[in-house]
Amino acid sequence: MSNIINTKWIDLAQPRLGAQVVFATDDFFAPKERLILSQEPVFIPDKYDDHGKWMDGWESRRRRDGGYDYCIIRLGHRGQINSIDIDTRHFTGNFPSSASIDACQCDDIIPGTDASWIQITPQKELQGNRHNIVTAQSDQAFTHVRLNIFPDGGVARLRVYGQIDMDWSSANPAETIDLVALENGGRPIAANDEHFGRLENIIAPGRATNMGDGWETRRRREPGNDWGIIELGHIGSVQKILIDTQHFKGNYPDSCSLQASSDTITQIEDIETHSLSWPTLLPEQKLSMDQEHIFESEIISHDPIRLIRINILPDGGIARLRLYGFIKP
Repeated sequence: MSNIINTKWIDLAQPRLGAQVVFATDDFFAPKERLILSQEPVFIPDKYDDHGKWMDGWESRRRRDGGYDYCIIRLGHRGQINSIDIDTRHFTGNFPSSASIDACQCDDIIPGTDASWIQITPQKELQGNRHNIVTAQSDQAFTHVRLNIFPDGGVARLRVYGQIDMDWSSANPAETIDLVALENGGRPIAANDEHFGRLENIIAPGRATNMGDGWETRRRREPGNDWGIIELGHIGSVQKILIDTQHFKGNYPDSCSLQASSDTITQIEDIETHSLSWPTLLPEQKLSMDQEHIFESEIISHDPIRLIRINILPDGGIARLRLYGFIKP
């Protein structure tokens, strides 16, 4: 059995979902916008700017008034937060001593003074040049988070892992939507390999910017095939499937197939075994390089589904997956 990678939480603070850093008390040394960049932080030893050492993250000046700095991020979509990564990589003598996270639900871009902030992580001592993972202590859904750093300093990246909280109460069941889209609440659950690119990428908005913006596995040297499992944003039936191999030329899969299930998630550890017996949604189809593939008549008739397993044979990369269909009321 493959070593399963649990990928079920997405970063609610990623810019491609529309997340923004909307306020910071101070960003003298490094601008607040860098805090949520999708790229991994880098360190360039000899790079300086007009304010001093160039750092890839958000960094405030040294405080002398006894207060503390904070930064507010508007999440890409309202969501329930599972955990937060306060990433201080490359910050060694200039990282904050500690930090805490507050969150609120607010319709404004920048929450006003009347916003009801809730502390979702207690103040935690930070370590420099590493990931500092904290668990959220609330099951509510939020639109904004506030990173409080004590007293000042720099943070490379902030990742807010959780699940999009969709309001389906006014959705039109006769309207065709992408049931698996990240912005519609779709989320990756597990994959056997994400060596070159994450499974989450294939359900992200828009077309892929480059090969790294897709899901790509390492070269398989043993029998079998690679796979990923994704939960739809809402249970529904699929009418059209798009599989896009944009940017993948010498490394696209030879073929692919989809299986589907109406099951709910139980144990991640058992999901590979269970998914092997799921009914076929799309029989094995040949793929071509750097191309959008549309399948409609090839889709097997099915009851409404909640989960899909995409099999790529034997390995390789795809840029995007779209499952167009109707929600089940």
